[in-house]
Amino acid sequence: MIESGANVAVIGAGTMGNGIAHVFAQRGYKVTLIDVSADQLEKAVATIGKNLDRMVAKEIIRKELKEAAIKNITTSTSIAEGVKNALLVVEAATENLDLKLKIFQQMDAAAPAGCILSTNTSSISIAKMAAVTSRPELVIGMHFMNPVPVMKLVEIINHPGTSKEVTDNIVALSKDLGKVPCVVNDFPGFISNRILMPMINEAIYCLHEGVAGVTEIDTIMKLGMAHPMGPLQLADLIGLDVCLSIMNVLLDGFNNPKYTPCPMLVEMVKNGKLGAKSGEGFYVHKAGSKELVVSDLTVQATPSGQNS
Repeated sequence: MIESGANVAVIGAGTMGNGIAHVFAQRGYKVTLIDVSADQLEKAVATIGKNLDRMVAKEIIRKELKEAAIKNITTSTSIAEGVKNALLVVEAATENLDLKLKIFQQMDAAAPAGCILSTNTSSISIAKMAAVTSRPELVIGMHFMNPVPVMKLVEIINHPGTSKEVTDNIVALSKDLGKVPCVVNDFPGFISNRILMPMINEAIYCLHEGVAGVTEIDTIMKLGMAHPMGPLQLADLIGLDVCLSIMNVLLDGFNNPKYTPCPMLVEMVKNGKLGAKSGEGFYVHKAGSKELVVSDLTVQATPSGQNS
């Protein structure tokens, strides 16, 4: 069993990677955070520190725990160096199949025998990643939700060759992290994004076709369906490039036109309007502001069929 104090490597120091490293370090695991960019690693550790400071200020954790968590994190720009003592590796790099296959080959070559190789992918086939390793039975999906320190769910994905022992180990580990694990099988989008992304895509189609405006679409889903945030606001938070990538995974995986990405989504990504990460998507995002300001790019539509 992988328990508190064990060595864990996290590959990718972006939003998901630093969140995953934060959670493991806070629970007493020794974390090596790996990224090709030393600057990105520095930013990630600073972000983890700020998030822990917020938890101290809110009296969620004590200052001593914050200091211990930071001490539990080391960084590396080398996968081979960073994973050499790990019992578990969590890959959290960009959602790109070719990149992930390359990383899994490097993980497999450098990680100790018996080390579990997991991926935080939100939609890509676990079996494809397992196939490029010499230990497919030790490969599993470990899909955390954003923001990782806050969201309770971990979607655990078995591919056909994943051993039961590995699944049981990762379920127990997820519980030790204070998360709620849900085990699913390896199909495009798994459960979370197979349901969520077509809903977001349909909301974008509604805007694209002039059924309603951004505010109306999000308000209807929040007040009518009890969603904590509307689908367009959520798309901005996730990243429109990520939404497009996952829709393409669903379209390719199921070969069903119902998963065709909305042309408006494609165009926004092409133009660099990616949501919160770029400062603009369906809403304008300003640092330190929680005000919902609809982007000028998304014209408030007149409902179809309304008389002028």
